[in-house]
Amino acid sequence: MSSLDEKGRIAANKSLDQMTLVDMDVIGCPFPAYEKLRHEAPVFKDPAGFYVVSRYDDIYKALKDTATFSSDSLVPREEYTRPTQYGGLEQVDTMITSDPPKHRYLRGPLNKLFSLSRVNQMEAYVQQIVDELIDSFIDDGHCDFVKQYTVPLPMYVIADQLGVPRADLASFSRWSDAFATLVSGFASEDDKIYAAKQIVEMQEYFLKVIPGKRKNPTDDVISDLIQAKMEDGQPMRDVDILSSIHLLLTAGNETTTNSMSLAMRALIENPAQMQALRDDPSLIDGFVEESLRFDGPVQGLMRRATRDTEIAGVQIPKDSLVNLRFGSGNRDETKYPTPEEFDVCRKHQVTHLAFGQGTHVCLGASLARKEINLTFATILRRMRNIRLVNPNSEHVYERNIALRCLKHLQIAFDKA
Repeated sequence: MSSLDEKGRIAANKSLDQMTLVDMDVIGCPFPAYEKLRHEAPVFKDPAGFYVVSRYDDIYKALKDTATFSSDSLVPREEYTRPTQYGGLEQVDTMITSDPPKHRYLRGPLNKLFSLSRVNQMEAYVQQIVDELIDSFIDDGHCDFVKQYTVPLPMYVIADQLGVPRADLASFSRWSDAFATLVSGFASEDDKIYAAKQIVEMQEYFLKVIPGKRKNPTDDVISDLIQAKMEDGQPMRDVDILSSIHLLLTAGNETTTNSMSLAMRALIENPAQMQALRDDPSLIDGFVEESLRFDGPVQGLMRRATRDTEIAGVQIPKDSLVNLRFGSGNRDETKYPTPEEFDVCRKHQVTHLAFGQGTHVCLGASLARKEINLTFATILRRMRNIRLVNPNSEHVYERNIALRCLKHLQIAFDKA
């Protein structure tokens, strides 16, 4: 057991009145705490001020009930207006902070990009990026898998789909990181000011791009957004387009980056499973789903109760924040036998909550799956003896209760 896992178990052994999801030891290794909550307090009032729902069935029902557990009004008004203090535009809701019917209109223009048929047509294009990135470090015999691979891959794909230069990757990454900080649950006032300034910089960048796309639309996301209609039949305003772009640069990037990083860690720590994939490459689809279940990129998302309600016998007052803990639901013993085991042959994996369920199921799930699949099929073909550079070192995670983000993953390997 690593020291990080041991810290997670120590944190989970605290009494319930001492437990909180914002404990850094829980963030580093949350699964013992999740197990305790599922067994002792499946609906738990966290000292940080929100309710935590930890059982699969309760999470699933809440995700399906958008009338009671709403995504509206999750972002404080002052955060939407903060960019105006630095010369930017006020932000507006996106599809992840909207309920039906508005959600449908905001999501609609992006469905084309992320449809399964479109994603399948992108396979050769994604494979080319995968190979280019691996080519850049394979002769070295080692790399920081996060910085050199899992960060740039989804960012390149999103930049290409937006129709903007990959050369601006550093800016896209900076804007994405600023947003991740905002949803971390730990953002200080200085963090919020910095994020607002990054949002203004992003707005200024794309406000130079949008007019050209209006005059000469091309086959990319920005052109699709420009031509889309809202629920009142009117075109999207610039602020609507900017907020959708901001969402793509962050949610579309962070989830895939984290998924691949965590999947690599799980594979290295389970060498028998890695060998099973080498022996039978047809298991790769199962590996993708199991890695998402076992240690998913999004550990939990907030909803707001629209009325007094009840989950598992616990009363939840109207306007309470409710954290639906996907990472716990994916380890629920009543749903997945031996949930702590990483098993690429596990059945019924696609029921996992890594990408949510219901109305707000992750728009980019098909693209993320494709990127993960091609990544590991290629790595297992081109690399042997994949290992941690320092197996005794402690993995370091970003301070974030929503996203599970490895800061670094130093690996070594032999070129096949």
